[in-house]
Parts: sequence; structure tokens; C-alpha cells
Amino acid sequence: MNVVAFNGSARKYGNTAILIERVLQVLENEGIKTELIQLAGEHIHGCSACGVCRKVKNRQCKIVDDNVNLYIEKMAMADGIILGSPTYFSMMTSEMKALIDRAGYVARANDDMFKRKVGVAVVAVRRAGGIPTFDAINHFFLISQMVVPGSSYWNVGVGFGKGDVEKDEEGLKTMEDLGKNMAWLLKKIQA
Repeated sequence: MNVVAFNGSARKYGNTAILIERVLQVLENEGIKTELIQLAGEHIHGCSACGVCRKVKNRQCKIVDDNVNLYIEKMAMADGIILGSPTYFSMMTSEMKALIDRAGYVARANDDMFKRKVGVAVVAVRRAGGIPTFDAINHFFLISQMVVPGSSYWNVGVGFGKGDVEKDEEGLKTMEDLGKNMAWLLKKIQA
């Protein structure tokens, strides 16, 4: 089993990465292979609504001057997908939104290729506004016919400066419980 995680933050090793790593550590302890992809520094184009993926059905986006097709392939090969984002004005980052739009459109155009994979949202927030980000990522999972495990609270960690989420004991516990629930669900689906 393997899980691919995407950190949509502009900071590679900031609060969002810390929260994702907490989930990944639990998964690794359960014998599940993980990979973390950092979107920081990448320019990811939004969907151009060209419809080529619906016509060609080759599991790829027509736009080829960024890494999204590689990411779509990694998502297709994974048993589980983690999408993490900080909260920017009550929503995910533009890079994460572009990834979701293009990967989601390609997947739906190609026989719902993410169907029944396990999807997990991880959100970092300074103070408030994280729930719309959490909801939007989960909406992507649900329309993709993915399975979404819960945790002991919403999958949100609170912190402003780099590393501040490590002071959020409840947020860290939520990520650990999320990792345990994701591992359990992955094993049940694979059984």
C-alpha cells in the first residue's frame, strides 16, 4: 500500500508540512509507504476548460509545461491521497486548487480513476477560516467517489509562524488519529 501527499503551501517545511508529516509518520509506522510532494515554488496552471482530456481519455491533461501529469499519475497509482493546504483568505492555495481542478477533471474523464481511493484533507490555519478549505478539499474527494476517514476533530492545525502548529496539541493529536484511521481504512479496503 502507498499514500501520496501533496503540500500546497508556499513554504516547503512550514506548518502544513509539519501536519502532513505527522499523518505520514503514523502511516509509515503501520507499514504503508508514503511520499510527500511539495508544491512550493512550482507554477501550476489552472484548468483551461479545453475538454481535451474528455475526448482523448489518455489519463493526462493537455497542459504539459508543469508537473501536473506526473502528479495525476502518482495519484492514480496510490491507494491513498493526502491534500494539505494552508488557509489563504478562507480557502486553499491557488496551486492546490489548480491541482484539484486539473486532476479531478482528468480523473472524471477517464472512468473516475480515483474511485474508492482513500482521501484525506490536512489544513493549517492561523486562527479561523480553515473549515472552508477543509470542506473544499473533501468535496473533491467525494465527487471523485473516494472514501474519506474521519478523525477526533476536523483535520486542522493552528499556527502562524513556522513551527507554531507544534504547540497545537489537539491539532497534532487530530493528525495522529487521522493517520491511524487512514491506515485502518486502507487495510480494510485492501483485505
